[in-house]
Amino acid sequence: MDTPTQLSKLGLFDSRVPRYTSYPTSPQFAAEVGPADMERWISTIPQGSEISLYVHVPFCRRLCWFCACRTQGTSNLATVEAYLATLKAEISMLKKHLAPGVRLSRLHWGGGTPTLLSPDMMRDLADCLFEVAPLAENGEFSVEIDPNEIDTDRMDALVAAGMTRASVGVQDFDPEIQATIGRIQPYDITRRVIEQLRDRGITSLNADILYGLPHQTSEKIADSVLRLLSLSPDRVALYGYAHVPWMARRQAMIPSDALPTPQERLKLFSVAQELFDWDGYEAIGIDHFARPDDGLATAQRAGQLRRNFQGYTDDTADVLVGLGASSISRFPQGFAQNAGSTGQYTKAIRAGEFASARGHIFKGDDLLRARMIEALMCDFKIDASEMAQRFGLSAAGFAALCRPVKDQFGAYVTLTDKGLAIPEKGRPLTRMIARAFDAYEMAVTGHSSAV
Repeated sequence: MDTPTQLSKLGLFDSRVPRYTSYPTSPQFAAEVGPADMERWISTIPQGSEISLYVHVPFCRRLCWFCACRTQGTSNLATVEAYLATLKAEISMLKKHLAPGVRLSRLHWGGGTPTLLSPDMMRDLADCLFEVAPLAENGEFSVEIDPNEIDTDRMDALVAAGMTRASVGVQDFDPEIQATIGRIQPYDITRRVIEQLRDRGITSLNADILYGLPHQTSEKIADSVLRLLSLSPDRVALYGYAHVPWMARRQAMIPSDALPTPQERLKLFSVAQELFDWDGYEAIGIDHFARPDDGLATAQRAGQLRRNFQGYTDDTADVLVGLGASSISRFPQGFAQNAGSTGQYTKAIRAGEFASARGHIFKGDDLLRARMIEALMCDFKIDASEMAQRFGLSAAGFAALCRPVKDQFGAYVTLTDKGLAIPEKGRPLTRMIARAFDAYEMAVTGHSSAV
């Protein structure tokens, strides 16, 4: 039986499963976490430690139809300015409860479109953040950049503020696909922005590209990947487009009959993967690629690759604090998510309390299962000795958790006394195999295709 047929029998082309950027996943978050928990958890961050900080800017000049992020359109900066005032108040609350000497291992501005901010807004926001905690010696300050929404003044402001890494959204360079997904972004504009960033000393550059888009074919994705490779990004995220119009209403603008089938999606991924491999990139986890000297590749070789809400990371900080509407924080105690709408978020902050509206407090075997799932997503294996050392899991307990997975996936996983691993031919099933270690009920409509 050939591999695609067997993968089909195992349900790859019919399943919807989480991307596992957290465990438990965000649909499991509930109102058990609130402002008091956020305040208490921040207060327990040790003095002099390193944390990560994520800042959400939920505004776009125009809304791309493919996007399922929490964003809203705006035609002027007055709304953005009011939001920034609230964001600065939240930053002040963070500073009030944070122990002295804390530094930032990572600072990331996401959205939305952070480059929508004016140069003065960028400088002001950066100053406010660095008053709370400076970048650590090897810290990174990254910003998501829309090539259609950036100019030299804003680039100069970001570089002057200390930006060290730029993350450029590409999606696809084909004009027909761009028109269908509501994201017109010619190659020349993208190339010019990347050249200007490099001229300003930005040597670390990420790019995002999608497979599974409407009208996408093997020939079209090959052309887009080759164009992207001509720009020599340091790392690339090759995400599968998640068509969930029941969750992201703007996706109703995209014709579902133009979408590739699950089998075609797997082929699209394979074509792109082969080109990244051909150009010397190393595969990172299930959907990232990096130059051998990039931090992700180094972390993967050292067994230190991690996974968070931005995807794969080489950041080892135990705490990620999310600021802004809908942002998610992770602490050793659990997850806390801010109110999703800017109105609810603003109301909470103006009342003088954190905007945490939902989340999850770790309990039972959450941390054990979280690490097992992360290990699979990052390294395609679970080390039995690590589980024993960190969580006290006995050999019998490890076997009890892994044997049903082996029974379900057969030759697509290996199970020995040393651990469970996913061989090369089973890598397309990684998210499904991870799902087998998830103890929570799952509404399949809330997740994307397994391929």
